Amino acid sequence: MSKSRLEAFSDGVIAILITIMVLELSAPEEVNLAALWGVAPVFLSYVLSFIYLGIYWVNHHHLFQVVERIDGRVLWANLHLLFWLSLVSFATAWLGESGLATWPVALYGLVLLAAAIAYYILTRSLLAIHAPDSPLALALGRDFKGRVSIVIYITAILLAFVSPLFSCGLFVLVALIWVIPDRRMEKRMGRREQQPD
Repeated sequence: MSKSRLEAFSDGVIAILITIMVLELSAPEEVNLAALWGVAPVFLSYVLSFIYLGIYWVNHHHLFQVVERIDGRVLWANLHLLFWLSLVSFATAWLGESGLATWPVALYGLVLLAAAIAYYILTRSLLAIHAPDSPLALALGRDFKGRVSIVIYITAILLAFVSPLFSCGLFVLVALIWVIPDRRMEKRMGRREQQPD
């Protein structure tokens, strides 16, 4: 089974999700800075969600650079991930429009948590069909960043009922953890390219 169709479909879905989010942005009706300040929560939630979708796109791309094969289980795991990513635009809109109210912040965190779990399931599905010493298995390692992210998301969801602003700060923290490039995949790709055929 070829992985190229899975990659192309995933790229297309993520591109559409980003397009949907930007189409939901509305310019202020007035032409002054105060009006721009009034739409700041909507814009900032868009920026954060754009970064998250970008992080998933980059990591998905890197992941599939070291994948040697896929199966039906991987296809379903990938669709599961895309389902949760497709809800990012809805959660983003509610978050931005609410002015950081408790339930929209909690829902945003829940969508991010579910996407992180779905990505973890995808990696486990891939590992199940690759050898323990495969470039994929060696690159993924213990996946410390993935596990820490899940713990932070759970904490942020619970904190949404105490301090929604602090919860959003935790979402930004996870994004910062992942924006810093993870060199594991690139190192493995570099080693594969250096090996003679």
